Amino acid sequence: MFTGLIREMATVKSYSGNTLALRAEYKPKMGDSIAVNGACLSVVKISHDGFSVELSPETQKTISTENLKSKVHIEPAMQMGDRFEGHMVQGHIDTVGTVTQIKNSGNSYDVFIETDPKYIPLIVPKGSITVDGVSLTVNEVFESSFRLTIIPITMKETLFGSYRKGSRVNIETDMFARYVQHLLKSQKQPLDWESVDRISAIY
Repeated sequence: MFTGLIREMATVKSYSGNTLALRAEYKPKMGDSIAVNGACLSVVKISHDGFSVELSPETQKTISTENLKSKVHIEPAMQMGDRFEGHMVQGHIDTVGTVTQIKNSGNSYDVFIETDPKYIPLIVPKGSITVDGVSLTVNEVFESSFRLTIIPITMKETLFGSYRKGSRVNIETDMFARYVQHLLKSQKQPLDWESVDRISAIY
């Protein structure tokens, strides 16, 4: 489990086959879970200046592997007793979105991201979303895209400052929205208020 708060910008040393080697100040242990650009990966090697993680074929098929170069976001998995700050993030990438527009609003930036319309029901206005591992709040949702407002420090301290029109990013929708959608789809009878109360009690 992660929070969506980037702890470090690691440097990619190499990406070959299913192994990504990173240079980082953070020192994990073998087998630790690390979110790299939002994708939960396992540490398979420790080096003097960083570590390596392994990507399964499913992960490579799902995420934007073209971004595994230069700098990447990393966040170690939460430990018991850690302060919870962002939102509950699993590190399970749903899809890849494409930046379509970045507008400078003076003291912030509006970033528009297009995605597969089938994921739009899982993206809620004023709800949470994770983009390349960064926990963010959705401002507006459209038929096949959504708008984020990014403050200057986030543009400076994360990969958002390097995004341009056409940049592809990893997207993890809200975990609770996914669970609720699955429960609703499995309902054999029309949804009633009793069912709504039961689903609410679960979460």
